[in-house]
Amino acid sequence: MATTAKELHELSLEDLSRRADELRATLFQDQLKLKTGALDNPSERTGHKRDLARILTVITQKNIAQKAKKS
Repeated sequence: MATTAKELHELSLEDLSRRADELRATLFQDQLKLKTGALDNPSERTGHKRDLARILTVITQKNIAQKAKKS
């Protein structure tokens, strides 16, 4: 799911929130697999964490921009 920040800026806040929720669920599943030893590729977990951080950053930037427009 690795997407660039530029691609994420083009999405709406609803889409970004949905993707963040999906990634949180994926990370939860990854954590369970890690504990049980069933995680095939631990580097995917790192990628998911980075994607989530990237999405949350874009959400924050969009929220700040919306507040600035209202002022």
